[in-house]
Amino acid sequence: MNHGFVKVAAATPSLRVADCVYNTDQMLSLMENAAQSGARLLVFPELSITGYTCGDLFLQRALLEGALAGLDKLLQSSRNYDMLIVAGLPMAVETKLYNVAAVCLRGRLLGLVPKANLPTYNEFYEGRLFTAAPAQGRVISLLGQEVPFGADLIFCCNQLPAFRLGVEICEDLWVPQPRSSALALAGATVIANPSASNETIGKADYRRQLVQSQSARLVTGYVYADAGADESTTDLVFSGHNLIAENGTLLAQSEPFSQGLLLSELDVDRLEEERRRQSTYPAADTQGYTLVPFDLPLEQTMLTRRIDPYPFVPEDAQCRAQRCESIFAIQAAGLKKRIAHTHCQRAVIGISGGLDSCLALLVTVRAMDLLGRPRSDVLAVTMPCFGTTRRTRSNAELLCQELGVGFDCVDISEAVRRHLADIGRSEQQQDTTYENAQARERTQVLMDIANRENGLVIGTGDLSELALGWATYNGDHMSMYGVNASIPKTLVRHMVRYVADTADSRQLSAVLDDILNTPVSPELLPAQDGEIAQKTEDIVGPYALHDFFLYYMMRFGFSPRKIYRMALIAFRGEYGSDTVLTWLRTFYRRFFSQQFKRSCLPDGPKVGSVALSPRGDWRMPSDASAALWLAEVDALK
Repeated sequence: MNHGFVKVAAATPSLRVADCVYNTDQMLSLMENAAQSGARLLVFPELSITGYTCGDLFLQRALLEGALAGLDKLLQSSRNYDMLIVAGLPMAVETKLYNVAAVCLRGRLLGLVPKANLPTYNEFYEGRLFTAAPAQGRVISLLGQEVPFGADLIFCCNQLPAFRLGVEICEDLWVPQPRSSALALAGATVIANPSASNETIGKADYRRQLVQSQSARLVTGYVYADAGADESTTDLVFSGHNLIAENGTLLAQSEPFSQGLLLSELDVDRLEEERRRQSTYPAADTQGYTLVPFDLPLEQTMLTRRIDPYPFVPEDAQCRAQRCESIFAIQAAGLKKRIAHTHCQRAVIGISGGLDSCLALLVTVRAMDLLGRPRSDVLAVTMPCFGTTRRTRSNAELLCQELGVGFDCVDISEAVRRHLADIGRSEQQQDTTYENAQARERTQVLMDIANRENGLVIGTGDLSELALGWATYNGDHMSMYGVNASIPKTLVRHMVRYVADTADSRQLSAVLDDILNTPVSPELLPAQDGEIAQKTEDIVGPYALHDFFLYYMMRFGFSPRKIYRMALIAFRGEYGSDTVLTWLRTFYRRFFSQQFKRSCLPDGPKVGSVALSPRGDWRMPSDASAALWLAEVDALK
């Protein structure tokens, strides 16, 4: 459970209706399998010891005693496992019968949670058999133990305080005010639902949506264990539709009419971070709830859940296309408003033949189209200098031709040479001064052309560059509106690819394809044999890694240790541990040292959950120390 990962399992065992001995043995087998898989929470279906479809047999003393004997057997076997076990059975308490979930750990009966909402409509008739959970919990004597009994129980792990378990049973989720909502507001981060939900047309989709949406609304992990096809088929069929979700994301689901274990891992630290971040998520109010502590060892959890190496980019092609279109719409709408508000006559943009300026130009063209203005009101300016290659210069010109925008070429070579001479710098000394002189000259040219044209300079820098400070202060760092300010580099590529794939013009698609195949470079050092000599990722590291680091640091506040571990899994076979560690250190060092550039960013639209605007998402002192983060990275060596 290190780093907040808790392996969980939903189980649908083989079943014989009303045969408690057989059912218990099947559950014991799955308990052993779950424990061998490293599960720390195992959830069985509703009334799993007896079967859900016993009908009036629930009123027979023989069945109730058999169920209690089965629970005792489960409880004794649980001594062998460091695993919370949630099992369902009918339970007579004084003069009433309850549908309960028993929560067990290492021979201890932590609590009994009775069902609060009893469906008595259509195919369900629980109300004639069971009593709803009482308003007030109590302690009862059972199997030689004093056991909390009530729907108000929250089970809290001493070793991992972020792991707090609440239990609701089947219908408790389907009602207008689910029990899980109250449990989450009282602090539960994981909800277990032992369920018996029969299968009808369309119900599986609704059930899946219900579990996902509830986990999202409550910012919880949700483990849903469903009764299977061995239940009585007198009138109903059950499919064992097990589900594991986390904050709206479906981590795993079982195949219809299958049996056995469904396993995944919940990240309870991530859930806590998300709740902490949301100022509208109320602080846990435990008044009226009973907190039941338990102990589990903190051990490394073997992860089976997929960790996406590209968290900013949807994996599914259709979703990715929809995401790109939505982002284009946001970017263009933001720029449209700024152009209309300023009454500028032209949008001026520096075009290099690279990905970022290409994306910014595509957005600017769309904004002009939305305004109903001619594309010639966009003025693209290419400014070749010492490192400009024929390929990028040609692509810049062809792109502008295909888009029908205004085009100008200003060779800044002589201006930069003169400037270097003015400050007593040799052109042969190709250092930061040499590079930044070019970047600042380009920005000066753009700003002055914008003045001449009564225009706005459109910024091209992206989110990844802002995170790393890979921009020249008051050079490409500056503009009058930065349309790419919250687009990470890994997503920029897919945005351009989306336009290339959907463009009506073959010529436009062809030039975009070539831009996509051009190495990322600021082109500030002289070309070698006509080819790009300066490749950004050779200097600052792979953008795939940096975007991964950025996402999990910014979005969830994860520690370097956890990000490192996740990166090793996400990029297995692509980047080794030494490579990940090297660039992780570079990321933190640059992120902290370059905050001063982000503290004075131009305006630009937020498009996703991670942004670095000093006016919105990220407010950080420019002189903050990275010592704690770097020390943690260095300790990983």
